[in-house]
This record gives sequence, structure tokens and C-alpha cells, in this order.
Amino acid sequence: MKKYTLLLLLLTAGTQFSCNQDLEPTVYSSLTNTNGYQTKSDAIAAVNSVYGRLKGPSVGDNYSYWATRHFALTDIATDLGHCQFGGDPGQLSLGTWNSANGLLLEDWNSMYKLIANANNAIFNIAKMSGITAAEKAQFIAEAKFLRASSYMDLTDAWGPVILVTEANVANPKYLDQTPPSSVEEIDAFLIKELTEAAAVLPVNYKNNAIYESNDVGRATKGAALTLLAKLYLRSHDWQKVVTYTQQVMSLGEYSLYPSYLGLFKESNKWCSENIFSSLSDANTNGTELLNHFGPTDHPVVANRWQYYTVNWDFYNTFGDEDERKQCFFPEFMGSDHLLHKQAPTLGAEPPAGELYMPDVATRKYADDETTTYYDGHSVNILRYADVLLSRAEALNEISGPTTEAIDLINQVKGRSHAKLLVLADYNQNSLRDAILQERGWELFYEGKRRADLIRMNKYDVLVNAYHLRVGEAAQVKMPQNKYYTYPQSQVDLNPNLSNADRQ
Repeated sequence: MKKYTLLLLLLTAGTQFSCNQDLEPTVYSSLTNTNGYQTKSDAIAAVNSVYGRLKGPSVGDNYSYWATRHFALTDIATDLGHCQFGGDPGQLSLGTWNSANGLLLEDWNSMYKLIANANNAIFNIAKMSGITAAEKAQFIAEAKFLRASSYMDLTDAWGPVILVTEANVANPKYLDQTPPSSVEEIDAFLIKELTEAAAVLPVNYKNNAIYESNDVGRATKGAALTLLAKLYLRSHDWQKVVTYTQQVMSLGEYSLYPSYLGLFKESNKWCSENIFSSLSDANTNGTELLNHFGPTDHPVVANRWQYYTVNWDFYNTFGDEDERKQCFFPEFMGSDHLLHKQAPTLGAEPPAGELYMPDVATRKYADDETTTYYDGHSVNILRYADVLLSRAEALNEISGPTTEAIDLINQVKGRSHAKLLVLADYNQNSLRDAILQERGWELFYEGKRRADLIRMNKYDVLVNAYHLRVGEAAQVKMPQNKYYTYPQSQVDLNPNLSNADRQ
């Protein structure tokens, strides 16, 4: 297993975690803006605090952002996600969220905490005299990439948001009444930031002069280029998507992992498909992914909640030959001595000895190798399959179905032994639908689905169709629900964040 780094930092925004081979954190318990930022170790600690915000503050509370909660916004509130419980995730599942939803506030806070750590790191590292120019450029580029990633997620969820950078660090009242910046303004900022970062960041960290190790999990040139491609995908700048996906592919650094099921196993921390991921170690620096995604009453994957699941309609769209269909728990003899399975028809009552599950748990973050409460699953924020499918989408939008576009999709399908596409069977519209379906099969619960549906103008169509089929109300309205309602506590602090056209 390749080496990965864990450093613990107590810095203005709180205690942070990343990953390390020996799992023994270096503690900077008294590092402040006055006595810190003197050495290279100080700078690395500051940068690692930004990576730490991808998950959560510490073991015992590692369920924020990419450690679990973000998926409620990106996948539960779509045509494939489901939550059988009430409360905040139940609102998102039903399409009935409002400004009081706690998961919206938690995700908002998590992203802005990462941005605050990044701003502090950039502001202070830029003034350091105790590190080389190359080290300074590297550390700032990593922080800029991470900040850009959060702003992408913020604008996906809320559209116009408050843009705060290192230039505002010295002004503690900046956020008091600042109006939100438009998505176009933020995109222009991100293009500049990511272009600068891509020019500095290395392709990989093998024999790296600054970190002196193969420090996988850090931001790379490929990660910055991929995020640029994703940004242009969102804005329908198809030619730029083609340009940047080609640059990623030309790096020669990435390839599809041979097994879809193996890609997500807890033991597979990093592989050739990873472009940017949040890494974890069970118990020492774990997440609560397994607890939220694992099935209830399972004899092996025990004591889990089946909280974030997929609906049966989505599960049933997989072909039986598709290895990705094996990434679920559709039927098992439970520890309650009942056969857990899908109901044969909507509303059917189970016979004695059976239990009809309202939805189906996924193995993606709940494989049966894991026994600890805090698991060590990596979360693939950016991976190579997404690059291939994004490029295929852009090519189709430019010129309709092409041999290259079909081949890109079939590379992804072929890895899972799914039925391959045939060029002659598709026109531009039908291939667009096939790509959206393929993205659902390939990237479910990886934080992409809601953005995909909105980009392809299918959010209300597909989500409402599912809810109507199962006897629920069609709640999603566009453009009203293109963006989430701003958390009410944030509106109270800054009335420039108005929900007048969002609820």
C-alpha cells in the first residue's frame, strides 16, 4: 500500500485530520498566527488542516462533508437515492426540504470551514520567509485547489454564494452583510485559481522533493485539470471539456481499476483510477460511511442503519450481467431470522419468515471486510471513469454520437461487464439519455447525481416520475428547486442571502 500522511493541527478553525503510514499524528497544539508559520513543518500542518476539512474534525465526529453527510444533498435528493427515515434526510428524499433543514446547514458550514482554513493557509504561507519559493508555490497551490473544490460544491448546491478569499482574512466583518457573488463570477475566479494550481502541482508525488515521499491523496495537476473540466461541463462549454479531459488523459497517470467492486473496498485506499480522494483509516481517522450505508440486521455487516440507500426502481435498471448490480444487499437472511428482500409488487405484504425492505443498501461503502464502527473507506471525489464519461458527453453535445464517444462509454461499461453500446443505435438525444443513465450506474453515491440531472434538464422530470410511481407527491419544481434554500441561520446573519425564489 502506498504511503499516505496523517498530521494533526490545532489551528484557528479547530482540530483537523489527514492520513499517515504510521498513524501517529504530530500534534501542533500551540500553533497560532503569531508563533506559527515559521517552518516548513508549520506550512505543511496548515495545508493538512485544509485536507482535514474534507471529512470532519476528529474521530468521534467524522461524518461531515465527504465523510457522509454531503451525499444527502447530492444523491438522496434525486431519482436514485432514498431514505426511509424522517427528519432532515427524509425531507431531502421526499423533496420537501426548507431553510431549517439541518443537513443543508451542516454541509454549508463544512464547506466554509474548509474555505476558512484554506484562506488562512494561503494568507499566512504567502508571507513566510522560512521556506523556499518552490515550497511556497506548492503549498498555496494545494490550498487553492481544495478551496476551489469547495466552491464548486457550494455553487452546485446553492448557486450564488459569498465569495471570500485570503484577501478578506484581515477583515473580520467581511461576511456581515456581503452580497453573494453570481455563479459566473465565482466560475471566473475558479478558472483562474485552478489554472494557476495546475501549472504548479506535480503529476504525482513519487520522489517528490518537497514531501520526500509518495504522498498520495494530495492535490495534483490531474486533479486541478479534472476540476476545470467539471466546471466547464457544468457551464456547457463542451469544447473546453474536450480540451481539459484530453489533458488529463495525456498525463498517462490514470486508468480504470480492473474491478468495480474492488475499487471501493476499504483495503483499496488508492489506485490508478483515483484522481482526488479523501482517505481514511479505521478508528484512527475513520468515517461513518459504513454505518450510514450498511444494511440493517445483516449477519456479517452488523449493527448498521441502512440510512442512505438507493430505491428499488434504480436498482432494477441494472442488467443482471452488470457487475455493478452486485454492489448492493438486495436479499439476505437477516440476523432477525427473516429473509430480507424486495417486494414483488408495490404495497405487497410479506409472508411469514420474510421482510420486504423499503429500499436497498449499497456495498459501495459497506463491504463485508469491515468490522470497526469507524471505517476506513476512501471517498473518490474525482476519478478517471468520470473523466471518460464527461468527455463522451461533451463529444456528443458537439457533434452527436461518434466512435470515440461510444468507445469512452464502453470502456466504463466493459470494466463491469455491462452490455456495450452500438454506435448505429443512437442519435444525439438518445445517447445523451444513455450517458445520464450510465453516470447513474457508475457514480451513484459519489456526489454527482443531482448536478448531472440539473445539467441535463432532467431533475424535475426523473425525480417527480419516481415519486409519482411510488404514490408520493411530485415536489420538485424548476427553476425554483435548481438550488437549495440558504440555511435560515445564514439568512438571519446576512439578509442578502434571500430565499424568496427558492421555497
